[in-house]
Amino acid sequence: MVCMKLRIFTEPQQGATYDELLAVALTAERLGFDAFFRSDHYMRIGKGDPGPGPTDSWITLAGLARETSTIRLGTLVTPATFRLPGPLAISVAQVDRMSGGRVELGLGTGWFDAEHTAYGIPFPPIAERFGRFEEQLEILVGLWTTPVGETFSFEGAHYRLADSPALPKPAQSPKPPIIIGGTGATRTPRLVARFADEYNVPFRTVEDTAEAFDRVRKACEAEGREPVTLSVAQTVCVGSNDAELARRVEAAGQDLAALRVAGLAGTPAEVTEKIGRFAELGVERVYLQILDLVDLDHLELIAEEIMTDV
Repeated sequence: MVCMKLRIFTEPQQGATYDELLAVALTAERLGFDAFFRSDHYMRIGKGDPGPGPTDSWITLAGLARETSTIRLGTLVTPATFRLPGPLAISVAQVDRMSGGRVELGLGTGWFDAEHTAYGIPFPPIAERFGRFEEQLEILVGLWTTPVGETFSFEGAHYRLADSPALPKPAQSPKPPIIIGGTGATRTPRLVARFADEYNVPFRTVEDTAEAFDRVRKACEAEGREPVTLSVAQTVCVGSNDAELARRVEAAGQDLAALRVAGLAGTPAEVTEKIGRFAELGVERVYLQILDLVDLDHLELIAEEIMTDV
């Protein structure tokens, strides 16, 4: 089996403090997981206790950049609606330097309209969001790759930059890796082929994932570039026995039958087998969505019983 990189993916908007995220990140680093990622949301998704409230993704990652030493850090994904592209380029570059070059940027159009309304963030129609998303990608790459001492300018339908010093530069050269996710049939593959270093399919079956990968491979071929790194995000619940598995599924607020179809659920052997099916599609990284952030024993079990076999 191809050596698979397992990454921990958290959803802090569902209820988590910075200290809880730090504990997960430090545990993931100690156990040898490849990366710690977090979502970028400002409000809980679905019903439930909204406390303690959101934590900002890039402020969180800046803190973790100084409190970890080896694990990679990133977002899955930052909405283009949340931040202007120039300030976002500065934030990501600074956190990359603070981490010694361990940052990756997942970027998307934004989709959760309620959080925009709740915090006064404009939420334009989907066509405009895709337009802004594409321009942000052009601007980010342009700012990061402009040689030191030169300036960067951009004139688009949504953003205009004139004679930017294009500073600071990230630690990684020429830029931090960019991740684009989703399963759109036309616009997403085109943007992946133009800008992305990695393509992520979130929370889909193996069969649906294979179809999305085929579209991106064809788009990369049409763009005349090598295929990008392929990854998936999957909700994970692993138990050594039925009782432990049931407890973790309940704590995560999930349905076991549904997770077995479009997720990673079961014994370590069952989850390892499912990861192997993704590996056959060319997947190199699996983002394990952990929904119960206080259950650090869950990470221990995955590291001991699954990571060593994939």
